[in-house]
Amino acid sequence: MNDVPPSAPPARPHHLGYGSTALAAVLVLAAPSLLLSEPAGAAPRAASAPVAAPAAPGAPAASRAWVRRAGEPLTVIAHRGASSAAPENTLIADEVARRGGAVWIENDVQPSKDGVPYVLHDSTVDRTTDGTGPIRSLTSAQLDALDAGSWFAPAFAGARVPTLAAQLTDLHTRGGRLLLEIKGPHGREEVARIVREVRSLRMTDRVFVQSFDPAALRYVRELAPELPLGLLRDALDPDPVAVAGELGLAAYNVSDRGLSARPLAVQELHAAGVAVNVWTVDRPARWKELDALGVDGVITNRPTELAGWLAGRAAGA
Repeated sequence: MNDVPPSAPPARPHHLGYGSTALAAVLVLAAPSLLLSEPAGAAPRAASAPVAAPAAPGAPAASRAWVRRAGEPLTVIAHRGASSAAPENTLIADEVARRGGAVWIENDVQPSKDGVPYVLHDSTVDRTTDGTGPIRSLTSAQLDALDAGSWFAPAFAGARVPTLAAQLTDLHTRGGRLLLEIKGPHGREEVARIVREVRSLRMTDRVFVQSFDPAALRYVRELAPELPLGLLRDALDPDPVAVAGELGLAAYNVSDRGLSARPLAVQELHAAGVAVNVWTVDRPARWKELDALGVDGVITNRPTELAGWLAGRAAGA
């Protein structure tokens, strides 16, 4: 998503975030294998179920499969993993998010120079690694050699930029589901490579694809109609329901700022069977407002805190 990237935190790990900070430090010390591009042979954990089961292949997008039912909690979606507590878009950030209660991980995918899909938000590696240059100008061998953790805190030195295959394998092994953003313009073959990765690792029932680029979503719909689709928007379209119908969307994923300008759009989209996920929200006061508004999921840099907030509300109900 094109929101403002999280700024680098202070170097001391215990200042990285509330609650999940200590967990991040423990994971670094106790499970250094998580810093590698490929996951270690951890015992498989069962994945939690999504808010609702995905629609069957070929079913209409507006089947309400992703709209939360009365009494169900918001879906916690970890923005680039637990990006307030660990270096974004790394396997360690994903693990911190999982252990903090998030079932869904949101991450971005872009190709290397030699066509390998990698998990990275920015168009260059400059901000989040010790390298420089556009990701599309670097080979997979060059990307694999980068340190993607030291910028965040010394404890994370050695974290790697994961390939999409590494992330999918990690999720398949340890549990979790992926809200995968196809970042920037992608050609049909580039999208086809992403689809092949998802299918080859048997993750089609645990991946939800989103993008700002309608063309990328059309390619996914053509190549893999079983994958649910979400359109990312900074501002609402004049008629989001019509756009959702034209693209075959299961969800319309709008910025918090965009939704604030027209909150009744949630009801309009729900009436059409389309879910609404909001990005990127880190304040409990706003979580409460969005929950009352009926949105289906919240994408946040603070998934552990959101999961804890929801648990506290449920306990007090």
